[in-house]
Amino acid sequence: MTSNSKTPDEYIDQLPEDRKDPISKLRKIINQNIDKGFSEEINYGMIDWVVPHSLYPDGYHCNPKLPLPFLSIASQKKFVAVYHMGIYASPKLLDWFVSKYLKHCSNKLDMGKSCVRFKKIENIPYDLIGELVAKMSVKDWIKLYESNVKDSRKRKK
Repeated sequence: MTSNSKTPDEYIDQLPEDRKDPISKLRKIINQNIDKGFSEEINYGMIDWVVPHSLYPDGYHCNPKLPLPFLSIASQKKFVAVYHMGIYASPKLLDWFVSKYLKHCSNKLDMGKSCVRFKKIENIPYDLIGELVAKMSVKDWIKLYESNVKDSRKRKK
């Protein structure tokens, strides 16, 4: 489910009542733990934390007019999602997250390449999400992004 909201507050205001609290809690824990160089905004109909063009003028390779995405949260039709590009790009961070998840949650991890889906809202491990977010700075993300995306595009040529 995408949203036409222009701000994170507007996004949350438009959510169904049962999703407002978990998305608000995720947003709060992320904002408390994320490197201050990231900027919070709305992209792709979700609350998104990005590397602003002022820090990374190249922008996102798929659409350089957009800032470099790092993390998003969204209320989807059947779940709440956390999209973390760092766990997609870093096998070490992914392994850390998977091992920690098993210690925080009794339910099975439902995950795609960068998407962690929470079908049972009461099982969202807010503290673990905060730890995950704190593990990567803006500089770390730019370096990882460039080594995975720019270097791989050069190798294909």
